[in-house]
Amino acid sequence: MKEFWNERYGAKEFAYGKEANVFFAEQLVKIKAGKLLLAAEGEGRNAVFAADHGWDVLAFDSSSEAKKKAEKLALDKGVKIEYQLAELSEMNLPENYFDVIGLIYAHFPAEIKSDYHKRLDRSLKIGGYILFEAFSKKQLTFNKRNEKPMGPLNLEMLFSIEEIKNDFPNYEILILKEEEVNLSEGLYHKGIASVIRFIGRKK
Repeated sequence: MKEFWNERYGAKEFAYGKEANVFFAEQLVKIKAGKLLLAAEGEGRNAVFAADHGWDVLAFDSSSEAKKKAEKLALDKGVKIEYQLAELSEMNLPENYFDVIGLIYAHFPAEIKSDYHKRLDRSLKIGGYILFEAFSKKQLTFNKRNEKPMGPLNLEMLFSIEEIKNDFPNYEILILKEEEVNLSEGLYHKGIASVIRFIGRKK
């Protein structure tokens, strides 16, 4: 998969645009700025937005091409982000440390995604927030309507509301819904999508 993402992010254009995900941006500005972790952050659009709004940002991704573009975007915007080239399993994240964790289209392989969610949960403070948006399992059907398919083509890498409840049981649910949205994010998120949106506050 690393080769796939390096090829996608190695193109001149930004695969998912330079602007932050709309849901993430709308929700993040409601929270007092602090320490933010962004998983599978890609080309840095959400990290740069957050840093521009006063957040201390740590982002990570396994793609070296994504890291290059994220750091260039941050430089162009005049903000500072920390960006690590790593898989989550390779990182030594501090426990009870971050105020917010952002999971924006962070589709991990089926056999590790629940474990990754639990690892990320341990690094979030009590009272901290998960901000989550990703494709639902219905997206495979929605892809038939769009010019280009969006998201993983493996059903098990897509999400359901029940999976989110199971992976984050110790959270006050502020938002948890499956929603139809019209995405317009760069080259690869274009069209009608079925997404899961989740905001949880850790108890």
